[in-house]
Amino acid sequence: MDRRQFVIGTAAATAAAALPHAASAQAFPSRTVTIVNAFPPGGANDLVTRPMAAALETVLKQPVVVDTKAGAAGAVGAQVAVSAKPDGYTLLSHNNGLAGYAEVDKLFGRTPKFTRADFIPLARLSADPVLLLVNAQQPYKTLEEFVAAAKKEPEKIVYSSGGLYGASHLPMAMLEKAIGVSKMRHLPTAGGGPAITAMLGNNAAASTQSVQATLQHVKAGKLRALASFGAQRSKSLPDVPTLKERGIDVTYHLWVGLFVPKGTPAPAVSTLSGAIAKAAQTPLFSDAIAKIGLEPGFLPVADFTKFWDEDSKRSADAVISIGRVQG
Repeated sequence: MDRRQFVIGTAAATAAAALPHAASAQAFPSRTVTIVNAFPPGGANDLVTRPMAAALETVLKQPVVVDTKAGAAGAVGAQVAVSAKPDGYTLLSHNNGLAGYAEVDKLFGRTPKFTRADFIPLARLSADPVLLLVNAQQPYKTLEEFVAAAKKEPEKIVYSSGGLYGASHLPMAMLEKAIGVSKMRHLPTAGGGPAITAMLGNNAAASTQSVQATLQHVKAGKLRALASFGAQRSKSLPDVPTLKERGIDVTYHLWVGLFVPKGTPAPAVSTLSGAIAKAAQTPLFSDAIAKIGLEPGFLPVADFTKFWDEDSKRSADAVISIGRVQG
């Protein structure tokens, strides 16, 4: 074999050896994809994320598992996801709270562990309007009666939430600012469920909670829905007016979205966002969402990115208006 044949043969062998690696680099995903769920089982994130994982498997042709990492109002799961290798194989299921952690840290002089910039949005999966609710034994029959009482004697109104600066604390702060009242008395609890229980037991007069979480109690006459924070009236509660209809310029939805860590390659982001959009159209996902009483709220990556920018500004402003409160 002369030198020319040796060089050609060596080059061909090298190219052949590289082919499997090139093919594997393009074949994303080629193994299990994990969705970190930052909230406890039974909540909105869990109920929405699991059917999405099942639907996503059919599109990606790879296993998709949900790994629950709950704690610290969703901060634990967010930290797990942001610390993961940004290769497209770890997604995060989170909600409104993701944008607020850094603002809360700033209030208390702490260096944020992560910010919005550490995550790339993929899609919004659902958006449940939040309701202004009162215990049915309370005297408030309309939004106007509640607002009048809040303006007159705010200290006499106790409202519950799922925790300081959480997804059911921020909307009440937004409402307070919009109607120009000093702070009502806040009863923070350990989650949305306990906050609703406090209101059902009349230990709290009011709360802001999602339609899906409280519809059964409204239908049973235990809670009274005075207004919706939604952009439109809820199909489940068509007689409940929106705040905007009553001249109060506030909207707020408890939404669930999917993210990947900053640094995830653009091709993986594109593959995942496209696959999620397809999965959202499958009966595996859409039927499961309808079954738990959620109206469609899917937004693809571009629309969700715009929405998240706007929603995060509202949440940050609400955190600032609440100010520094010790738990």
